[in-house]
Amino acid sequence: MNQMDVKAARQAAVAATVARVREIEARMGVTRAALEAIKAELMQLAAQEHLFPSTEFPPPPNGEKGSNRYLLREEEGGRFALYLNALNPGNSTKPHDHTTWAVVVAVDGQELNKVYERLDDGSDPERCELRVREEIMVEPGRGIALMPEDIHSIHTTGEKPTRHLHMYGLALEKLEGRRAYDDLTGQVSYYNKNFMKPTAGRDR
Repeated sequence: MNQMDVKAARQAAVAATVARVREIEARMGVTRAALEAIKAELMQLAAQEHLFPSTEFPPPPNGEKGSNRYLLREEEGGRFALYLNALNPGNSTKPHDHTTWAVVVAVDGQELNKVYERLDDGSDPERCELRVREEIMVEPGRGIALMPEDIHSIHTTGEKPTRHLHMYGLALEKLEGRRAYDDLTGQVSYYNKNFMKPTAGRDR
């Protein structure tokens, strides 16, 4: 299959998956059960590794930190945004929320997700107290589903880059009020949505 055929097959598979995800959300709402069903759909898509070759979706060069974020599809109004994130080992994020639902599955590589619970009552918008509730290794055959209020951090492990599919109820650059939480100092800060724009363009 040549590159053009792979691209056409990928776009068709992505479109069909997003259509099923839309139907799940319409039928079940934004619930943990719905997100588990969405995760199952995305895992079937991610299992088709040949549609997401590293030659087309490379991580930053020379082992650099940060990610290449490729937008695969986005529906009207920024809904049902699907990205491929390519990262090198050794990346990590602060604990953060999304303010929309999120599902992450793996095409290749490992990404440790730490999921946190708040021990404070949230009454102080600038302070928090967190502890790790669980750790989930996102890798081929295993993903994670997060409700809008869930807090997690990402840590790329292993010895090879990751290619993971990230799907959000609303596109990252449209999200308002996202927060990052420092689990050591307790400081709460706000994400700048501008830096969440796709760094590597749209899959056309």
